[in-house]
Amino acid sequence: MPKALRRDFVGRFMKWSGLAAAAAAGARGQSGAPARPSAGLALPGGLGQLHLARGGRYSRSSSHDVTGRNNDYVGVPPGATATIADLRGAGYIRHIWITIATDEPDYLRRSVLRAYWDGESSPSIESPVGDFFGVGHGRVSNFSSVPLNMVTGGQPMKENRAAMNCYFPMPYARGARITVENQGAKAIRALYFNIDYEQHDSVPDDALRFHAQWRRVNPTAGALDLSNRSNGFLAVNGIVNQDGKNNYVILEANGRGHYVGCNLSIDHINPIPNFGWFGEGDDMMFIDGEATPSVIGTGTEDYFCAAWGYPGGFNPMPYHGISLAGPNDGLIMFSGKWTMYRFHIQDPVMFSRSIKVTIEHGHGNAQSNDYSSVAYWYQSEPHQAFPQLAKVEDRLPIPDAESSRRFWKTY
Repeated sequence: MPKALRRDFVGRFMKWSGLAAAAAAGARGQSGAPARPSAGLALPGGLGQLHLARGGRYSRSSSHDVTGRNNDYVGVPPGATATIADLRGAGYIRHIWITIATDEPDYLRRSVLRAYWDGESSPSIESPVGDFFGVGHGRVSNFSSVPLNMVTGGQPMKENRAAMNCYFPMPYARGARITVENQGAKAIRALYFNIDYEQHDSVPDDALRFHAQWRRVNPTAGALDLSNRSNGFLAVNGIVNQDGKNNYVILEANGRGHYVGCNLSIDHINPIPNFGWFGEGDDMMFIDGEATPSVIGTGTEDYFCAAWGYPGGFNPMPYHGISLAGPNDGLIMFSGKWTMYRFHIQDPVMFSRSIKVTIEHGHGNAQSNDYSSVAYWYQSEPHQAFPQLAKVEDRLPIPDAESSRRFWKTY
């Protein structure tokens, strides 16, 4: 091809494909003009963006001792609520760190985290504290993921204590309020917290608000009586479920937004006879009012990015993993209490009007296990009111001895 024709072809191709604009933007960046997202967004872009100038002001709401001594905590009596952040104006919460000292059993299910954006009266975050930070059943675990982690070990692990961290960005335009309510019978002796945030003149009009919601069904309604020994793997495998009508519901939301993940906690109290795996249940997502799901998975462990059950047991990874694992070998494989998580950070699930995220409790919803979860998502406001949070007694984990008794009843 003659050079003149080649130049003309390349020029027209770049114009059609948008490459010319990208090339021009790159050239402007090299010549000194900023070739990056609007400074008003002020969104971290990982290590590769740390050298770029940023707007805003970094601030913190913390439990530090204002007298300069070392009593860097607040007490929360039974029935009381502590406000751990009460922010004015516009900005982004970037990091939440808390830890709790109390003699209350199952305090991580008895204490409730809530957050309110822009003066709303209905919380956009409502969850027992421990579940919100990625571990269910009122337990702690030394695990790490990109948005959530717990830090514990040694004696703190034995005392069921941990540092808990969250890195989900949380924008607000007129203010933000975060609270911890103690719904236990004993005082929280010490609630330590650091809420790290940025102050800005404004946030973009299309900045969606962060939401998190806890749910529990205990037990789920099994499709078969698994105490009947004839209802084994083959009988369960013959169940047909195409509409997801009786699935466990992780999230229902109205508005525009994107679902960014969940953690799911299961206490395996109703195994299939001679088949100890609690999974095989498919994830099903209904987007924008669908009568039947357009997103259907291939099994519980597959949705949480594992395979062949959870052969590795405890397995924390950046975007998916197992933050709490019950027994994983021998005769009682997959019994007990488990928490698994999956974050759609690289692959958010968008919705324009509504979303319903569900998962089967065993293939065809055959099993009657203890299911609880926290869904995480961003959406436009206002959001639909959350279902009323379960009473404390309905949030508590099943005692381990009782869980084991029920497991062996059908296994």
